Amino acid sequence: MQKPAIKTKCPNFSSGPCAKRPGWSVDALKNALVGRSHRSKEGKASLNEVSDRMKKVLGLPQDYRIGVVAGSDTGAVELAMWTMLGPRPVDVFGWESFGKGWITDAVRYLKLPDVKEYKADYGKLPDMSKADPSHDVIFTFNGTTSGVKVPNLDWIRADREGLTICDATSGIFAMEMDYSKLDVITFSWQKVLGGEAAHGVIILSPRAVKRMEENEPKVSWPLPKLFRLAAEGKLKPGELEYSTVNTPSMLCVEDAIDALKWAESIGGCKALIARSSANLNALEKWVEKSDWIAFLAETKEIRSNTSVCFKITAPWFVKLSEEDRAKAAKKITSMLDKEGVACDINSYGKAPAGIRIWCGATVDTSDVEILTQWLDWAYSEVAAAYSKEAVK
Repeated sequence: MQKPAIKTKCPNFSSGPCAKRPGWSVDALKNALVGRSHRSKEGKASLNEVSDRMKKVLGLPQDYRIGVVAGSDTGAVELAMWTMLGPRPVDVFGWESFGKGWITDAVRYLKLPDVKEYKADYGKLPDMSKADPSHDVIFTFNGTTSGVKVPNLDWIRADREGLTICDATSGIFAMEMDYSKLDVITFSWQKVLGGEAAHGVIILSPRAVKRMEENEPKVSWPLPKLFRLAAEGKLKPGELEYSTVNTPSMLCVEDAIDALKWAESIGGCKALIARSSANLNALEKWVEKSDWIAFLAETKEIRSNTSVCFKITAPWFVKLSEEDRAKAAKKITSMLDKEGVACDINSYGKAPAGIRIWCGATVDTSDVEILTQWLDWAYSEVAAAYSKEAVK
């Protein structure tokens, strides 16, 4: 196969940190409050602005709280688990690396007495209907390492007694969400917004705030200061929005504001979802014509439109050992990295050998379409090399 003549304008297809918004440059950070305290009047104003813009773009209910916390999405999820769990049994759903990690936290570290684990292999989704409305529930909206999303939230009861804690980091801003079904939502700017890493965001419903305030004095495990949002028994006004417990990077805050302004300029969350969906559609058209690759997600209904994961189905590849499959897939992705066409598209280390392409809203569909041509070329080169080796 002939090498494609046109290269992608942006080769960044990493699943985190993800590609910056189209047209981004370091000039976007020129107004950042570097060297200033986040507790200053101006610092609080910037933090309040990023919280308000996130709330506006997402269309959150007015009584939901949102703010910046430490430790990226991981820190936000663990903050929720450490401060809110305990009063009720917990159902945890995990079908990829990070979701299964929350099971480990609940069982091994928090040592919760009544945890029900619902697991599935990469590419599959556990039976979400098994969630008990009287239990607290923890789940990942979109599995970044498996390319599998929750198709809807119909399985969550409106009259539930427990809380729903949703790790939404690679889904929010790119997928429709019924916020009334979610009490805690966590994410990181580094995903769909293309922001910087290290900072997490947590969204709390009134039910979640109430649980945090009531539960904090009762928890039977050490609670780090970073997690003590309601340390005096009350989540005060502004405690999340602009009076953060941790010290955030004002450069990262300015970058997030820039990303949100861009989102507003193109039409808000609906436009972000549309861009991600168009990228997935481009990949679906490619896969339909391909004889060597398929989606890792076992059904279209649960197929992610952000962290799109693929398995290589060519007979010669399938016959290889697990170790050799990983090496062959790595050769494909390394060729495209060397050509400056696509960086960081190898599958997650613990996932089946294959390819993972980030298709969030900051990625242009034209680049996705160009990338598919290069993928076919790189595959043909590697397949030919293995064919020659087999003849020997």
